[in-house]
Amino acid sequence: MLKPLVDVFIYDILKMQRGGIFSEAVNFFLYDTIKIFLLLAVIIFFVSFIRTFFPPEKTRAILSHKHRFMGNVLAALLGIVTPFCSCSAVPLFLGFIEAGVPLGTTFSFLVASPMINEVALVMLWGLFGWKIALIYIGSGLVIAVISGIVIGKLKVENLVENIDQRKPSCCAKELGRSFRKRIAFSYDYTKNMLDKIWPYVLIGIGVGAWIHGYVPADLLAKYAGKDNWLAVPFAAIVGIPLYSNAAGVIPLVSALTEKGVAMGTALAFMMAVTGLSLPEFLILRRVMKPKLLLIFASVVGIGIIITGYLFNYIIR
Repeated sequence: MLKPLVDVFIYDILKMQRGGIFSEAVNFFLYDTIKIFLLLAVIIFFVSFIRTFFPPEKTRAILSHKHRFMGNVLAALLGIVTPFCSCSAVPLFLGFIEAGVPLGTTFSFLVASPMINEVALVMLWGLFGWKIALIYIGSGLVIAVISGIVIGKLKVENLVENIDQRKPSCCAKELGRSFRKRIAFSYDYTKNMLDKIWPYVLIGIGVGAWIHGYVPADLLAKYAGKDNWLAVPFAAIVGIPLYSNAAGVIPLVSALTEKGVAMGTALAFMMAVTGLSLPEFLILRRVMKPKLLLIFASVVGIGIIITGYLFNYIIR
């Protein structure tokens, strides 16, 4: 329903030429902007409402009673639906460790929280269908669980910095049980989140629109298609130093796949941006020694690369 309305506006009202490079780029930008912001508003509100039932202290209490494999699974699942911002990452990490939560379980949580993003899940569902979305969340959970198990087996607790960074978190407020308060919180959270991410979304869509209209399809397909085995690790490495969120990266994934880039390669890029970003490393460096950061990045990076190859193999 939305696409025909955008077509009417672009080609009938603005009188742009159908099939033109510029007009197709404008069409892509306008259509994806409206669609993505509608999806974002709905899903952020819905998930933030669910998150009111999982304040960080409650999450820590739940994880402190779980061990081994089930602890990793539960930690990864909680990482999807619990609210964590940069101001709470360090205090929560230390809080988990000092509360007796195993280090491997904590890492499953840390991996899942940015990587399995609910916004990315819904946007992938809207852009590529439910199969891609389910494979995405399934592979992300597997990476988070296995990463936590591997790091737990390595016995690297001595590589956690012994510093006291705990302080009240802006995300750790107990909201009580009032339905009206939960709705009000969800509305404010959605508004604040959109205020923070809209520039990244527009930049991502803008770059995607440029790729859609001006980059030759055969060029990207040649260097990042399914037949190039080096494309997946290269995409993951390129994504690490970039800073964005899933909402800003998804439009790029859409544009790249339209131009012939293999789905697994594009998703490896996205997961590296959201799960192995340089800003995250700078935050975690406050509580982890460099060796532990390197182990963390290596384990997660290998998981992302394997997932990229898996997507390229399944989606032909």
